[in-house]
Amino acid sequence: MSQTIPSVLGEATVQELREAVRGEIVTPADSGYAEASRIWNGAHDGRRPALVVRCTGAADVIAAVGFARSNDLTIAVRGGGHSIAGFSTNDNGIVIDLSLMNGVHVDASARRANVGAGAVWADVDHETQAHGLATTGGLVSSTGVAGFTLGGGIGWLMRKCGLACDNLVGADVVMADGRFVHASESEKCRPVLGAPRRRRQLRHRDAVRVRASCGRSDCLCGADLLLGGRRRRPPSPVPGVGAGCVRRHHGDPQPHDCTAAAGDPGGVARPEGRRVHRTSAGPVEEGDGHVREFRDAAEPVADLLGPMPYTVIQTLIDPLWPKGIHAYFKATNLARLDDELIDRLGELHREAPGPLCEIHVHQMGGAFARVGDGDTAFVERAMPFLLNVVTGWHDPDAADTHVDWTRAVIDAASDASTGRAYVNYLGDADAARSSYGDETYKRLVALKNEYDPTNVFRLNQNIEPQSGF
Repeated sequence: MSQTIPSVLGEATVQELREAVRGEIVTPADSGYAEASRIWNGAHDGRRPALVVRCTGAADVIAAVGFARSNDLTIAVRGGGHSIAGFSTNDNGIVIDLSLMNGVHVDASARRANVGAGAVWADVDHETQAHGLATTGGLVSSTGVAGFTLGGGIGWLMRKCGLACDNLVGADVVMADGRFVHASESEKCRPVLGAPRRRRQLRHRDAVRVRASCGRSDCLCGADLLLGGRRRRPPSPVPGVGAGCVRRHHGDPQPHDCTAAAGDPGGVARPEGRRVHRTSAGPVEEGDGHVREFRDAAEPVADLLGPMPYTVIQTLIDPLWPKGIHAYFKATNLARLDDELIDRLGELHREAPGPLCEIHVHQMGGAFARVGDGDTAFVERAMPFLLNVVTGWHDPDAADTHVDWTRAVIDAASDASTGRAYVNYLGDADAARSSYGDETYKRLVALKNEYDPTNVFRLNQNIEPQSGF
């Protein structure tokens, strides 16, 4: 492929952008381009953007958006770069890289954190844990906070604190037309920079809250947890033992989480082991009782159940998912979890093509279910279970077998599925309509029509602007 800037962009044009931003502009002609253009998901490493703009603040972002619009460049926004579908990069467009904007400031008395748009969960956890606080974050600490939150945000603390989006109390937003506004539950949305003379308000409930926030007054909570992460021996397959636990504890009012995470399939890597996670955000002595059934069900190869700092829990599986790994995920909401489905998941897990083929069955409820369906874009708060299927591999030639297996697991759960899905775990593009459902999708289309009618921000699970809503 060409190592030069596309012909539509002359060096003089790029120089104008260099002079407008304080951050770094990286082009294919620069020595640091290969690293600057890489994202976490190696399955999309072949993409070659024309420019990567490493922003240092909101002014840089505004300049980059304006430059992209003026030169008709596709925009990819990169926070942590974990987009499973590859939305963090593109070909011959512009990547607005926010990773340098990763500051985190914690107001412990207000139990609030001010988080930069490029921060990852490791940045947040490092600062919040200094005050004994935490909030629901990604299961891998290099996941970006912004994208994770806008997609809902499922994590270990969700039954105590709700989803990540439920704890978003305000946001600074660069709009498609370059305006810089602030949105919050109490302030509505006021222009900050780039406001036209006629101050068209960005309606907080619609433009931010429908996509993310439910306006909690305290976004941080206590962080003492008990982790269940252990290896089991056959003949007790993880989907059966773990998913059975998930089902038994459905409706539990306490902030305990049971997730069946089946990994390390037999005959591939460590044939003697399977993995199940169990966490508790309540008192340690109560959590110990909730994990005892794991110890009684099968002889463990390794038992990691015990009190752990939140940062340990959040980084426990980081080594399995390094930058550059090839990944593909799918998800579906479950209306039920019966014996037939549990057995089916167990069979499919034993047929998995690699050691990083995992089936996650999440116990929902608790704080997650106390938010109304109409308060956020995350639908079906009453669903009892969530199925996520995640796959990772290093050999590019292994892609088809991993993708096919992932889709087969989701297909196997179709009878129990509600038809909706968790958008952060969707490896295919153009899945927004089915994920959000007709009613929520129409609300999002109306917002898109008003605030981004030309679809400037389209590299995402896209809500396309339409007429007739």
